[in-house]
Amino acid sequence: MRRVSPAWFIVPLLLATSASAETASQVFQQVSPSVVVVLTYNAAGKAVELGSGVKLPDGSVATNCHVLKDGTRYRVRYQGKDYRAQLDKADWNRDVCSLSVPGLPAPPVVLGSTKTLQVGAPVYAIGTPEGLQRTLSEGIVSSLRPVSGGSYIQTTAAISPGSSGGGLFDDHGRLLGLTSFFISKGQQLNFALPVEWIEALPQHATPRVTAGTSEIEWLNRAAALESKKDWQGLQALADRWVKAQPHNATAWFALGEADDNLSQYAQAIEAYRQGLKINPESAFTWYNVGSDYDYVGQYAQAIDADRRALQINSQDADAWINLGSAYFGAGQYVQAIDAYRQALQINPQVLIAWVRLGDAYDVAGQYAQAIDAYRRALQINPQTLKLWGSLGLIQVWARLGDAYEDAGQCAQAIDAYRRALQINPRDAQTWINLGIAYFGAGQYAQAIDANRQALQINPQLAQAWTNLGSAYDGAGQYAQAIDAERQALQINPQDVEAWNNLGGAYEGAGQYTEAIDAERQALKINPQLSTAWFLLGLTYSLAGRQNQALAVYQHLKTLDPVLAQKLFDQIVPK
Repeated sequence: MRRVSPAWFIVPLLLATSASAETASQVFQQVSPSVVVVLTYNAAGKAVELGSGVKLPDGSVATNCHVLKDGTRYRVRYQGKDYRAQLDKADWNRDVCSLSVPGLPAPPVVLGSTKTLQVGAPVYAIGTPEGLQRTLSEGIVSSLRPVSGGSYIQTTAAISPGSSGGGLFDDHGRLLGLTSFFISKGQQLNFALPVEWIEALPQHATPRVTAGTSEIEWLNRAAALESKKDWQGLQALADRWVKAQPHNATAWFALGEADDNLSQYAQAIEAYRQGLKINPESAFTWYNVGSDYDYVGQYAQAIDADRRALQINSQDADAWINLGSAYFGAGQYVQAIDAYRQALQINPQVLIAWVRLGDAYDVAGQYAQAIDAYRRALQINPQTLKLWGSLGLIQVWARLGDAYEDAGQCAQAIDAYRRALQINPRDAQTWINLGIAYFGAGQYAQAIDANRQALQINPQLAQAWTNLGSAYDGAGQYAQAIDAERQALQINPQDVEAWNNLGGAYEGAGQYTEAIDAERQALKINPQLSTAWFLLGLTYSLAGRQNQALAVYQHLKTLDPVLAQKLFDQIVPK
């Protein structure tokens, strides 16, 4: 009998929060004194814009350039008092500006980094929405887009007019970037410019607004299309972007992302590689190109790309999982196991890492370790399992059943499959696998019932018919076994196992001519199938055709000496 496990699926990874992380209240108390109000006035002295700013370690105040662009004079309001401010440096292309504010007593922030930031990480936005000083909103990182030096952040933390130029902080109170409010066709999107752009401001400052579409405008348009999953729209935009800015690695990444989601993997790989020529330090891009190589079966290239991503950020659990998948695809199970274990050292709450670790152990024949890995997956926080939904839970229980079955622990396999079927009794493949476990335990009536359950769900499952025939054969119900195998062969005439089983059923029924014909059909499909040769030789002997039985024995010795000896013992009288 044969078992086919359902294909695994990709799900978002859930990231554990650091044990030393601070609460929202603690982050606010720590960093809110560093956040200020920025006021912009025109030549007539009229206030034309209100935004937020963050006091930097060098004493200046960072904010978005779009807060300042329509003004000639600026003030910073802090704890009810206004301070004169002067434009210091401006990177109009990236929307990052700084103000010189003499005498401002606000404490400076601690600068963080977006280079190792992960989707799902908690973040806190502090700004002055609608002029309300020092307002906190909390959320998570919902998307990251690689840019020069770091990552452009999309977040679920609410950002309103007046919050532009405020701070986005991690759960240690470190500045990750400047919040930026953006609306596209009625869709509110919350972004933060990376802190690395603030640090690079002296090298990128320009005296005036640059001509053409700025990098931040391209980024916002791309992110808006991504949020709507308008991949064709993103592809068209990215095509224009790479033509306008052919040396912008982020533009090539956007093109690769669009190609990816349109299943145009060769084009995606090429786009990502163009971006890596410009910025070879983008771990995100190496990660994505590694995923694409894995998807198209180019495992050596996938392994290389994933290792390049990990050279940049060795604490990226996702990249370790990617690497494990590439090794698994290449048949290098020891290396796959090591990669998955590296991911779990970083975050032991990643369900997919435990499941794939179990898969690798199972294929490597280390069944006890596979069982342990699947059981560890089932011990993950119930909320995490809930987010996976019923399909994910079925998969974990089914894989645990597979491992128990491979280990010869049929009773435990039966229990695991039944747990999966309690979640979804319409899962035909799990019914088939349950039937195999019952067959292995010698419980043929239950195996028959399980396969019939699968066939009620889908009567075109050739595998269920084949396994049903085996169960009937085991129960000595040869007529029913013959009928089931013939049903399988109507669906797939090239099913070598069904021909082989059919031969066995005919042999059990004493119909030796039909058995010989069925085994010969099996051997036409697969001349190396030693079990078919064994049954053919045995049937020849039972039919009184001893010379032909001995000829089969001689041939079988070259394929499987152990099985050949077993045949010899049965066809040659002692």
